[in-house]
Amino acid sequence: MRRLLFAAGLLIAYPLGAQQPLSVEARLQGFDAYMAQVMKDWDAPGIGVGIVVKDKLVFAKGYGFRDYGKKLPYTPATTQPIASNTKLFTAVATGMLVEEGKLRWDEPIKQFVPTIRFYNDELDRSVTIRDMLSHRTGVTRHDGIWFKSTFTRRELWDRLRYLEPAAPIRTTFLYNNLMFTAAGQVIEELSGQTWEQFVQHRIFDPLGMSRSTLTIADNLKGPEPAVPYSERRDSAVLYRQPYYTAEVAIAPAGAINSSVQDLSRWLIALLNNGRVDGRQVIPAAVLRETMAPSLAMPNSALETRGWAENLNQYYGMGRWVSSYRGHLLALHGGDLPGFHSQISMMPNDSIGVIVLVIGDHVASFYNGLTYDIYERLLGMSLTPWSERLNQIRLKNKAAATQARTVADVGRVQGTQPSHALDDYVGEFVHPAYGVVTVSRGDAGLAFDFHGIKMPLRQFHYDRFDTPDDEEDGKYSLNFRTNPMGEVDDVEISLDEAAASFTRRVPAVLAADSTLKRYTGTYTPPSGGKVEVTFLPGKGLSIRGGPDLLPWRPQQFRIKEFPDVVVSFTVEGGKVLAMRQRDPSGEHTFPRAP
Repeated sequence: MRRLLFAAGLLIAYPLGAQQPLSVEARLQGFDAYMAQVMKDWDAPGIGVGIVVKDKLVFAKGYGFRDYGKKLPYTPATTQPIASNTKLFTAVATGMLVEEGKLRWDEPIKQFVPTIRFYNDELDRSVTIRDMLSHRTGVTRHDGIWFKSTFTRRELWDRLRYLEPAAPIRTTFLYNNLMFTAAGQVIEELSGQTWEQFVQHRIFDPLGMSRSTLTIADNLKGPEPAVPYSERRDSAVLYRQPYYTAEVAIAPAGAINSSVQDLSRWLIALLNNGRVDGRQVIPAAVLRETMAPSLAMPNSALETRGWAENLNQYYGMGRWVSSYRGHLLALHGGDLPGFHSQISMMPNDSIGVIVLVIGDHVASFYNGLTYDIYERLLGMSLTPWSERLNQIRLKNKAAATQARTVADVGRVQGTQPSHALDDYVGEFVHPAYGVVTVSRGDAGLAFDFHGIKMPLRQFHYDRFDTPDDEEDGKYSLNFRTNPMGEVDDVEISLDEAAASFTRRVPAVLAADSTLKRYTGTYTPPSGGKVEVTFLPGKGLSIRGGPDLLPWRPQQFRIKEFPDVVVSFTVEGGKVLAMRQRDPSGEHTFPRAP
């Protein structure tokens, strides 16, 4: 049995019969030496650590540097992106609307926000805000839609309708940042405030989180912003990374910047049923709902590595909950280029831990460091988390370096593209992911997707690859032709599946003024008449027949028959005839006077 005592928030659980409770300082004896070794072993630029006991920040310290290049120390006031630890803020903000009667957790979200649309009627009838916040809609993450894109939050919202579910609703945990972004839009629709305004006024201000911000630009205006540094992938050299600054649209999923000091105010609220400084800032019922089980998770660490410390994990809304060596643990990680975080609490022990990390190569350690701190505070034997995780990191790094030496495996030598390079040039569009632009570069083709610009070189046949960039990765484009032999679309593997981008027709070819000129009566070879009509917003069609889809100057396609081309003969600005070409030949339809 264990008894829990607190004196001014500084005392931790101790065994019955002990002479006196142990202070946090006593529990953390040797921790600074441990951190010195960790910083060395992991080549860590900077780490911030905070510990909350009941309603006080009892330990706050920085290790290493907030700016490795300038050797500026990391302190408890250093601010950095907390990435997906933003999600619990969004879940709590949503819960405040539930408490106000503007929303209900377990009724279809479309009842409250009719403008939201999912892939099919079944999802429209079924998806609730709890489903969205617990990653159980059945729609997988599709991060390539938002990452580095210029889409607005509303444009991301409108793209939900194109995301086909990968699993039935409420059966599988499929992490999805876009659903949290949509939840941010729900907050705006129902409250009349943007997500940013709502979080600032309803959470930051009442909690006194005065240094926390919602954009990188605002964070950089603060007194102690952290600077992203990470190891090179094939060496131990630290280099400065660019900040990820396309965070505004996706903000409800991961845009908050904060510090150990500010986050301690958040943790105090979480640990004390929403109360801070004697005031009820967050409704207790909301916090209970975010802890409630939504989907159980497998004991993957036990099954794959035999690690049994953290078991029976489930996801609530904006946080995972599990049993860590018999103690209830709620936590969430956060990851953006260069910055990583872990915010956690053991509610039954009234302890919370903040871990903020600089460096992508150190990211996997935020769990281990969090666990180590709890073990120290609770007087447990120490698990060698640093050694375990660092060994995995170094093995993975070596394996990735080796893998890149054989990146051309499977390449068929001596092949040529099926078309001249100019035939691959154009804009290719996907309804959710947006536009991929292929252009002529100095030495061949060039690629542009969400501002990621790289050259393309032929791999084999009609496959072209970008270089393997350290920050942006590698893209492989497989061009495909239609039955007429034209380069029609390009397939690219993004996220968990391949996406097909179709050649986009230049806007001028679909303009009303262009299409109207082709309307009229045409005479088929057998006599009679064929009417070509135009409707604004619908375009050209053959009366009683198919729609004509713009394709090339004076050429149209038919959706149902990819091997049919309808074209018009134009001389001196006058339309003289319509022609239909299909596998059987070509038929000419003169235009009636």
